[in-house]
Amino acid sequence: MRATVMYGAGDVRIENVPDARLIEQTDALVAITRACICGSDLWPYKTLEHTDTGRRMGHEAIGVVEAVGADVRTLKVGDVVVMPFAYSDGTCVFCHEGLHTSCIHGGFFGTGDVDGAQAEAVRVPQADGTLYALPVGKDHALMTSLLTLSDVMGTGHHAAVAAEVGPGKTVAVVGDGAVGLCGVIAAKRLGAERIIILGRHPDRIALAQEFGATDVVSERGDEAVERVRELTGGFGVHSVLECVGLEQSMLTAVGIARPGGAVGRVGVPQDETMPASRPAFFDNLTVSGGPAPVRAYIEELLPDVLEGLIEPGRVFDRVVRIDEVPEGYRAMNEREALKVMIEF
Repeated sequence: MRATVMYGAGDVRIENVPDARLIEQTDALVAITRACICGSDLWPYKTLEHTDTGRRMGHEAIGVVEAVGADVRTLKVGDVVVMPFAYSDGTCVFCHEGLHTSCIHGGFFGTGDVDGAQAEAVRVPQADGTLYALPVGKDHALMTSLLTLSDVMGTGHHAAVAAEVGPGKTVAVVGDGAVGLCGVIAAKRLGAERIIILGRHPDRIALAQEFGATDVVSERGDEAVERVRELTGGFGVHSVLECVGLEQSMLTAVGIARPGGAVGRVGVPQDETMPASRPAFFDNLTVSGGPAPVRAYIEELLPDVLEGLIEPGRVFDRVVRIDEVPEGYRAMNEREALKVMIEF
């Protein structure tokens, strides 16, 4: 089968690899129908040191179950499923608490012994707790939005939950990538009265406004902080969704939060220590977030997708086939594409 392998920064190849197969009795084998490239995939695309073995990429997918292990109870061959970016057993103490990304038997696709999903098929460990069977066929008209439930929509929602977004609140979203745009959707859905998007790409800003953003701040750094405070009477916002992961984005997030406010972090941090910890302390800010337990959110978000109440699939602005994936990485890295979907 064909799969995406990254050998180093900027070196993405499509190669013939051994077919995915069941290994454990709790596994499922899924034939991928749609996958995508994540903003977090661009970090290794920029920085990965060369390796002779390569790294299998991809952690967001929808597909059809082709085979199941003997211990799989909730899935059957032919089910159309969404695959969250983390696998989890669904039964441990953390899964029961809704924190599937901390599952004691879990892990992440595209790391270690579990291959990535930018491929024609993938082995899914802990299939019962990981995969979510969709009540639609594999060619459903809303499949692009359903694909976002594997990561970006759930991650944007997680940022909003961590930032304590609620009715009547003023919210700022730092970052106009796919996660940030889904964060706008999530904030609107949770009842935010005012949503400020921090970004500077006109096409993305226009989409954010269609999703519910009420204000746009294109400045960066101290100027962005000053502008947001101007918009909020000098106080700052109740909730900040930090969707980038860089030092500057976190400094901005803390700088625009009002005392007693909350910051939801879902951008993968590129620093070992948290920037702006002292200002956050003295302003009594709640700083929360992390890898989104998207498996816990699918059941809540799915009805709104199927009813057309939210349209997160609009973040996909380019579609490629498997052989074109390296070009998809280049386009996203150079900001020519917002988010690339792979169709099989």
